[in-house]
Amino acid sequence: MKDYTAYLNGKWVPFSTVKVDPMDRGFLVGDVVFDVARTFNGKSFRLKQHIDRLYRSLNYVRIDPGLSPQEMIDISEEAVKRNEPNRPKFGEFTIWQIVTRGPGTAADAGPPMVCIKLSDVNFHRFAHLYESGAHGVITRTKSYSAQSLDPKIKHFSRMNFNMADLEAADVDPEAYPILTDMDGFLTEGTGNNIFLVTNGVIRTPMDNAILQGVSRGMVIDLAHQLDLPLVEENLQPYDLYTADEAFITGSSPSVLPMTRVDMRTIGNGVPGPVTRQLIAAWGESVGVDIVGQALNAVKSKI
Repeated sequence: MKDYTAYLNGKWVPFSTVKVDPMDRGFLVGDVVFDVARTFNGKSFRLKQHIDRLYRSLNYVRIDPGLSPQEMIDISEEAVKRNEPNRPKFGEFTIWQIVTRGPGTAADAGPPMVCIKLSDVNFHRFAHLYESGAHGVITRTKSYSAQSLDPKIKHFSRMNFNMADLEAADVDPEAYPILTDMDGFLTEGTGNNIFLVTNGVIRTPMDNAILQGVSRGMVIDLAHQLDLPLVEENLQPYDLYTADEAFITGSSPSVLPMTRVDMRTIGNGVPGPVTRQLIAAWGESVGVDIVGQALNAVKSKI
């Protein structure tokens, strides 16, 4: 594994040397927020939107990282620049910003730990799924209620996500979990947002019970640019089972077709035309053949 250069509390160090105080509240009770962006051709993608979301989370949970949003952006870009010589031909970076409250009690903890680190985009997880489509499993484990912990916060207090991953793997080892809220409406995956297509209309859950995904926002923007109808609404498992197409969005895969959920075939069992159109439009916007890059990276054993 590459030992990329990371930022830790004002210093640039090999990531292998980054250590967390076991009394840090981020370790003890998951008192930490984070965000993850990625690069295309080595250039960060929608980094400002990711940092804006990070600071919404920080403001909500009342952690002051001691850096302005612009400083966080600048350090993230510097991390990409410092590590660019180690980026392989078909490789890309994920860019992580992680902020803990630090050691102590919730009311007087500190100082916070701020870490910005890079890792490789894991093309092996999803490259083959652009053609065959991913599988999904709707889990018994629920999303957190907004009345207990608002899902719009991107945080590491994610035991429900762990349980959902395990549940999905019990059914299908390669499946992506799909969670629901307390009323049974579809919410999101454990690292992605869900979309479906019915009679040419793109449909996705409202953002009151989900993370406001940056990739989700990109798809909404692309749909408007392409004059594709899109609605945000409450969706039930029924809507997914009976959809013509389905796909998920996330920083690493961008748009990933989903062709089976709970062992049921979605549509005709292959990635649909709207999904393919969105993948092509995304690739055109960033100047990368998203599918080709992922397949080439796997062939190159990145």
